[in-house]
Amino acid sequence: MDNQQVTACQQKVIKITAKDLPLCCPTPDMQLWNGHPRVFLPIEEKHQQVCPYCGTQFILVESNK
Repeated sequence: MDNQQVTACQQKVIKITAKDLPLCCPTPDMQLWNGHPRVFLPIEEKHQQVCPYCGTQFILVESNK
């Protein structure tokens, strides 16, 4: 994830890498004050997951490093 801070539930598609695991929504880069309760999302098997609270789609991508 990039270093920009985004408002919780504002960004609808977020690409993550293995270094971002375990995956939770809202992510640490999101402002929590206007979000929803933190939920951990299992993404390792299917490489994508949708948050049941806000609908943000997470995609697990290969790291280039």
